[in-house]
Amino acid sequence: MSQAPQENLAQQDNTQRFIEITGDDLPLHCPTPEMIAWNSHPRVFLDVAKTGEAMCPYCGTTFRLLGGPVKHGH
Repeated sequence: MSQAPQENLAQQDNTQRFIEITGDDLPLHCPTPEMIAWNSHPRVFLDVAKTGEAMCPYCGTTFRLLGGPVKHGH
């Protein structure tokens, strides 16, 4: 009998409710690539650049952009 492959330890279960992200993670969508796919919902893009924080309307996970809102200059 073969054993199921081990899950990637870098993957996050979809029960984590607070995730800090960086500018490298933009554009942000939930579920993220690190979340376990079998427990996912439809992909939704979240705008964290404006306020520095966004909550997924499907799973309630809150994402916080490290460094706060993105400031745009002229």
